Amino acid sequence: MAEELTELEGKLLKWLVKSDFHIQPWSTKDAAKAFKVDEDLIYEAVAALTKKVPEQIQIFYKEGALHIAAD
Repeated sequence: MAEELTELEGKLLKWLVKSDFHIQPWSTKDAAKAFKVDEDLIYEAVAALTKKVPEQIQIFYKEGALHIAAD
């Protein structure tokens, strides 16, 4: 990994790995509520993960909704 993950990015990645957002649609609003942060911080963290750990995260659009798979 070229860059270290921030605390939020690390927690978010762990949460994504444990979740089923590859099946159920992703909700930034729900993620922000779960982490008690602003939605913008979640958007920034997800974007950062795609750059910092691209081999561990996949974001895709399916049936009108955003989905995220992570491992």
